[in-house]
Amino acid sequence: MLNKFLVIGGAGFIGVNLTDYLLQNNAEVIIFDNLSRKGTVENIKWLSQKHKGKKLEIVVGDIRLDKQKLLKAIEQVDAVYHLAAQVAVTYSVKDPYEDFTINALGTFNVLEAIRRAKNNPILIFSSTNKVYGGMEDIEIAEDEKRYSYKDLPRGIPENRLLDFHSPYGCSKGTADQYVRDYARIYGLRTVVFRQSCIYGKRQFGIEDQGWVAWFTIASALNRPITIYGDGKQIRDVLYVEDLVQAFITATKMIDQTAGKIYNIGGGPENTMSLLELLGYLKKLLSKEIKYDFSDWRPGDQPVYVSDIRKAKKEFGWQPEISVKAGVKRLAGWVSRNKELFRDLKIV
Repeated sequence: MLNKFLVIGGAGFIGVNLTDYLLQNNAEVIIFDNLSRKGTVENIKWLSQKHKGKKLEIVVGDIRLDKQKLLKAIEQVDAVYHLAAQVAVTYSVKDPYEDFTINALGTFNVLEAIRRAKNNPILIFSSTNKVYGGMEDIEIAEDEKRYSYKDLPRGIPENRLLDFHSPYGCSKGTADQYVRDYARIYGLRTVVFRQSCIYGKRQFGIEDQGWVAWFTIASALNRPITIYGDGKQIRDVLYVEDLVQAFITATKMIDQTAGKIYNIGGGPENTMSLLELLGYLKKLLSKEIKYDFSDWRPGDQPVYVSDIRKAKKEFGWQPEISVKAGVKRLAGWVSRNKELFRDLKIV
């Protein structure tokens, strides 16, 4: 029975939600995190207070440097969730070396530690839709407030050719392929999730990353908002609780999922453009929301929608929380916790 887990990057947005779920279900959890991102210390405090008496261990470490710490943690668990990453395309353009060392080298170190460990733990890895690149060959339709695919009503499938675009796409794509190949060559029980836009509570979104949370936070606190491009960019978005269920289910069904790659997102039923999100927030918050426009960012896809049918077919997962219901939950959490964002100077 799987009952002890390592969450690498467990103090971050996705990691803290996953850890919260695991502890609620009486699992033992080790968090491995360097606590470098804004909000991570606050997330650890929140977890520790909520789950007093539960079996939670915090290891402060860096996957690039602390190989022995990492190996020791991995040798104690049944499954590893690798969520630690540099996550912003814009930052990867500014500092491609650091982006590479975190995303590619860091993941390689995780894989090597698992290969050396005698307990053969499961590995679930958070990859990204950015491995598919700009997808300039796909025909796009344009409406008043959104773009859409002309000929792909179900979105992008996993057999889409890879075309890493931006240093971030390259570093995550490298990691993605290493995780897949360590299953083939060394027999590791690995699973790759190519995730679309994930959002939800305890997400300290910033302008460079986490656009659903950033727009929600900025709208609630009357901060300036800049739309890069024309705002019609469309994404399928997935509430974090649905992602957690995908992690858990894929782990339980590892005999079916090992060695596989899955697109994980909201799918075509849960899409939203930047302009549509701002329009919805206007209604939710009952206020005017001001924003400006600026140039497109490098590597920004006009449309990305995940075809998630493979996940449903092979391990029975699909989203349960609609985009409007999820944004409403996020907006409520932000409104109840405005002091967090002021204290962290995120906005």
